[in-house]
Amino acid sequence: MKFTAAQIAGILEGEVDGNENVEVSKLAKIEEGTEGSLTFLANPKYTHYIYSTQASITIVDKDFVSENTISTTLIRVENAYKAFSKLLEYYNQVKMNKTGIEQPVFVSESASYGENIYLGAFSYIGDNVKIGDNVKIFPNVYIGDNVDIGNNVVVFAGAKIYSESIIGKNCVIHSGAIVGADGFGFTPNDKGEYAKVPQTGNVILEDNVDIGAGTTIDRATLGSTVIRKGVKLDNQIQIAHNVEIGENTVIAAQTGIAGSTKIGKNCMIGGQVGIVGHLTIGDNVRIQAQSGIGRNVKDNETLQGSPALNYGDYNKSYVHFKNLPKIIERFNTFEKNIDND
Repeated sequence: MKFTAAQIAGILEGEVDGNENVEVSKLAKIEEGTEGSLTFLANPKYTHYIYSTQASITIVDKDFVSENTISTTLIRVENAYKAFSKLLEYYNQVKMNKTGIEQPVFVSESASYGENIYLGAFSYIGDNVKIGDNVKIFPNVYIGDNVDIGNNVVVFAGAKIYSESIIGKNCVIHSGAIVGADGFGFTPNDKGEYAKVPQTGNVILEDNVDIGAGTTIDRATLGSTVIRKGVKLDNQIQIAHNVEIGENTVIAAQTGIAGSTKIGKNCMIGGQVGIVGHLTIGDNVRIQAQSGIGRNVKDNETLQGSPALNYGDYNKSYVHFKNLPKIIERFNTFEKNIDND
């Protein structure tokens, strides 16, 4: 896709300073700009690059004053950073503007879907599936029986949504994510062998939930595994059966949450955190990366360590931990002196 400086200025409500007919087809950092690319200048530390950049168009603040000769065409706006962000959003919308049903696909005769949808090639839509308006389902997606998908949902290539799952409006499910696989439920017999416990529940994603690539959310044994509205999950996260995650909580990559744990709203959980099952984590909790949580957590706590401690206590303890060899040496010397006395 190519855009002229005049077209971009129209989108951003900016003014062209230079050749309004110059075209761009890609985005670049200002220091890496090449012919045919568009960039922006917002941080004063990068100002010197505007005199050497080969980018065809550069977005700048209205009050930018050139102190040397420049070759790039300028688009002057109120706020260059916000304008570039707006342009990225617009570009993404254009890039994602796919509609229609590609072939081959399988759509059950009992399935229904709304207006302006996109079904990519080799996708599978099971029995009694309901799909809302403006939904985009990319190639090789599997959607099991009795799944309900709300309006404006995007499911990227290769994602799997198992039967009975409910997906709210404006959700994004990235490639390789699996929603609704069986929870890890087995019981041992007298011989030490394990028999599977049927997982008869489902998964519910409320509105405005983002699921990262490779993340897995298990169906409940009974009832539902629930991801409340506004939750953002990074890549490669494991959410076990009957977990509930509260509104607007964000969780970084490689975190694992064991079964039946309840996490409150507005929490921030770092990468590689492990949380054992059947716990209650309060609202507004902060958990630092690589922490291990083995107890209930009250509202507004900040934790670090494994097992996790209060964040302040952990930092104080860590100072002593680093000096532990010296402390032991001093203790042994002190002990010898007492024995000699």
